[in-house]
Amino acid sequence: MIFVTVGTHEQPFNRLIECIDNLKKDGVIQEDVIIQTGYSTYEPQYCTWQKLYPYQEMIKLVDEARIVITHGGPSSFIMPLQVGKTPIVVPRRYEFDEHVNDHQVSFSKAVAERMGTIIVVEDMSKLGETIINYDELVSAMGNGLESNNEKFNRELGKIVDKMFK
Repeated sequence: MIFVTVGTHEQPFNRLIECIDNLKKDGVIQEDVIIQTGYSTYEPQYCTWQKLYPYQEMIKLVDEARIVITHGGPSSFIMPLQVGKTPIVVPRRYEFDEHVNDHQVSFSKAVAERMGTIIVVEDMSKLGETIINYDELVSAMGNGLESNNEKFNRELGKIVDKMFK
């Protein structure tokens, strides 16, 4: 299953929702798709959708999804990261009246470059290809995610080792 969320920003993100719906219609996406459409006005014809989902249901959908596709809002792409998923992030663009400026573009690109934990797709024509190649893209990233517990235990182990040398 693919889960798509456009967050709760009041400007529509029809461009992403319509693209996903068309990819499903054309058979590029073979699996089920669930979309949280927010304030978008486009109503998907080939995907399951709802304007808003309760937070606990969103967490469940993110956890169950093979792929999570989000807009560039940090809250939307941090949730998948917290459950060990690498989200595809499609930033909202000012030129399409999807946001008040292009901060989602610059922020998501910066996160991708610094952290290597998200896949940014700015060109909607490349979204289908990204979905098709998702598993290979994620494998190639080496996923920069590291558990804080593992990091803490490793550092604590070093301290303890030094104490007994």
